[in-house]
Amino acid sequence: MANSEIIVGLDIGTTKIAVIVGTRNQYGKIEILGSGKADSIGVKRGVVNNIEKTVESIGMAIRHAEQESNVDIKRLYVGIAGQHIKSLQHRGSIIRNSVDDIITHKDVDTLVENMYKLVMQPGEEIIHVIPQDFIVDKESGIRDPKGMTGSCLEANFHIITGMVSAAKNINRCILMSGMEVEDLILEPLASAEAVLGMDEKEAGVALVDIGGGTTDIAIFQDGIIRHTAVIPLGGNIITEDIQEGCSIIRAQAEAIKVKFGSALSEENKSEEIVSIPGLRGTPPREISLKNLANIIQARMEEIIGQVYWEIKNSGYERKLIAGIVLTGGGAQLKHIRQLTEYLTGMNTRIGYPNEHMAGNMPDELCSPMYSTGIGLVIKGFEHTEKKNKVVKKGKEATSKGRLNFFDSIVKSGKTFFEADNIK
Repeated sequence: MANSEIIVGLDIGTTKIAVIVGTRNQYGKIEILGSGKADSIGVKRGVVNNIEKTVESIGMAIRHAEQESNVDIKRLYVGIAGQHIKSLQHRGSIIRNSVDDIITHKDVDTLVENMYKLVMQPGEEIIHVIPQDFIVDKESGIRDPKGMTGSCLEANFHIITGMVSAAKNINRCILMSGMEVEDLILEPLASAEAVLGMDEKEAGVALVDIGGGTTDIAIFQDGIIRHTAVIPLGGNIITEDIQEGCSIIRAQAEAIKVKFGSALSEENKSEEIVSIPGLRGTPPREISLKNLANIIQARMEEIIGQVYWEIKNSGYERKLIAGIVLTGGGAQLKHIRQLTEYLTGMNTRIGYPNEHMAGNMPDELCSPMYSTGIGLVIKGFEHTEKKNKVVKKGKEATSKGRLNFFDSIVKSGKTFFEADNIK
């Protein structure tokens, strides 16, 4: 199988680093060739804060994925997330030279490229520019203006920004691992591709990806991304609450959260007890599952409360017919769906990354915790298809604004490594 038919996604999370290697079968479904996972030590709340440890974890995950898939991995589609991610709405316009000529891909590309030239706050750069709808000579609500005629082409855009330093640190980790970054993709957009159907995006849905360090939100309506947000709370803060509330070590807190944790205290009885081994001969500690659930529920109510605030703040609360879809490692918590429905009054389901997958998907990867990694593979195929279409038409493979942002990161990283700065 040619390497051009293989896409590799790298999810750099707060608790784990996951590598997914995939290809497409003749039916257009994604087949997983292999995967690798390693503990994430140098990442906090979605942002790299220790280059050396992150490089070690990435290398370990890649080696496992290469052995399992028998693929020599060189280029990666990498997810980016963290509290530094922001979004804004903006309208752009261009005046066309000829009213008689039809609107083409070039006109739309020019409009998108202009958005990458917007002046951001110091240290910020634009990651994604996503058209919402188009306006041709004051005629609004147009999904696709190509083929129409008009002198003024406008569009409403959803623009996602991030810190340049965060992107550079990710790229540096990849380069030090001996790999190259094919593209940076916002993680909630990747997760949405893995767990949402087109009917849900059309009807209106809020994807909530509960990770270890952050909770990412992506709101879709009429098939278009309408709102994105990042909440700096995730599964790790629940583990810390259990550690402090039960006076046990972190590893024990994580273990009982995964095995016995519940987001609804009323679903547990007071007489249900779990015994935690003591340290160095000290007597074991008995913990009530109801008290454990009380600790978890208090923090989950805070997280879901902030998620609901973002949904209401977006203005689409009453337009989300498909309700809320929970995914990510935190979505595996028992009774989290019921708690979310109770607090928001919205229909809720757990999202599994099998929307576009072939039937031979490994059971382990069916977990919501791999939604981002699998979504990155799907986005990678979309990126490749778009690039191939552009190449066939004799255009540039990527927009100038995107190249300016990402190539500057890649070039600075390569310069750093070529200058014998690594000892």
